[in-house]
Formats: sequence, C-alpha cells, structure tokens
Amino acid sequence: MKFSIGGSLKLAFRPWVEGIENIPAEGPAILASNHLSFSDSFFLPAVLDRKVTFIAKAEYFTSPGVKGKLTAAFFKGVGQLPVDRSGARGAGEAAIKSGIEVLERGELFGIYPEGTRSPDGRLYRGKPGGLARVALATGAPVIPVAMIDTEKVQPPGKVVPKMIRPGIRIGKPLDFTRYQGMEGDRFILRSVTDEVMYEIMKLSGQEYVDVYATAAKRQIADQAKAEQARKKAEAEQAAKDDSAAGKGSRGKAEAGA
Repeated sequence: MKFSIGGSLKLAFRPWVEGIENIPAEGPAILASNHLSFSDSFFLPAVLDRKVTFIAKAEYFTSPGVKGKLTAAFFKGVGQLPVDRSGARGAGEAAIKSGIEVLERGELFGIYPEGTRSPDGRLYRGKPGGLARVALATGAPVIPVAMIDTEKVQPPGKVVPKMIRPGIRIGKPLDFTRYQGMEGDRFILRSVTDEVMYEIMKLSGQEYVDVYATAAKRQIADQAKAEQARKKAEAEQAAKDDSAAGKGSRGKAEAGA
C-alpha cells in the first residue's frame, strides 16, 4: 500500500526533494522534521524508497465501522504506528519505546520534535524528551528534515487538499554517539534537541520561536475566546443602548402628545 499511496501522491502533487542522498540505503536512522500539516507523514515517506515509521494516535486504528477499518488500513499502509496518548507521560514513554524498537530493527523512525503541528507556520522549540532520548539510547544518526509549504496543501481544518507543489529538504546526518549513556541528563537532552532544531531552521527558513507549540496554541485559543467574549459584550451593550434609545424616543413622543 505504501508504494500505491506514495506513487499517487507523487503523481498528483509532484513534491520536490533536496538532499535525498543523505538518507542511508540501509541501517537505522531518525528523521526529525518540522511539522506544518497533517500530510507531512505522507509526503516524506512518499519520496523515499525506504519505509518510515511515524507515531500516530491509537484512535486512528480503533475507530468502529467501515470508515474506521479503512482509516486503520490506510495508516498501517503508510507506516504509522499506534500509540495510546490518553496519558501525557505514558504516551511519551510509549512513543520512546516504539521508536527504539523501530531503530533496533534497522529501520527509519520519523519524529516531530515540536510535538504538534505549528499553529502559524513558524518553527517552535523542540521537546527534549522523545527525540534526544531515542537518539542517545540507540546511537542512531539524526537526519534533520524540513517540510516546505505542506500547510498550504492541507491547511488545518480543511479536508480537500489544494493542488500546490510542496517541497522537502533533507539535511546531513547528525551524530550524537558522544552523548550515549547520558540520556538521564536533562541538559544534554536540551542541547541535542536544540542542535537538531537549529539545523531544521536552516533547512526550512522558518522564523524560530523559543516557546513550545503547545503553549502557543493555548495562547491563541485563549486570545480567540477573549475576542469572542469582547464581541459578545459589545453586541449586548449595543442592544441595550438601542433599547434605551427606543424607550427614550417613545417617552418624548408620549410627552408631546
């Protein structure tokens, strides 16, 4: 299924690729990418000859009905691995364990260090837990990847994609074996993550924001709620003013009579 889906994507969208030679022909490697769109996990595997395994929500694999079965088959076909994300810490540990297992089989493991899609197209601070811990536990090289314009192909909330040609830039492998055995040191984890994010920033050309994308999304949601509350209050006040003005006009008319 990977090849049929990948072939269809390449034919329909004609994604351009730079640095494909940086993907090893065999052996384990971590592909650390920015995350602009739901479709990122499909476009990257589509341009590679090797299978790439990403982490996906377990709900994609357990939904009932015909649609649920088709969705599960699709995600399995493109190399998605189900992980239960019901508990934050448990989800993180499960993702790390799954990543290590993939790499120990000599395969490619894809991960988004930002932890979630960018809310506005900028590059956000990488989370130090998953990427760095998997890299230090396995000694696998980390290959920075930049997805280009995929958010324009399928913006958040849009079901039907736009026929826009996206791009993928693949950087040179980063070796962190000098830190093996130090995955318990949070300063080392932070340093490894920041180095990878810097390389992704150079490849993508994105503006870097030194906060977590999850925090940025919360702030955006809070601002949207505040704006809605302000508009509602203004509308209610305008209605009260109109009502008061109407009563005033009627009172004057009655007095004149």
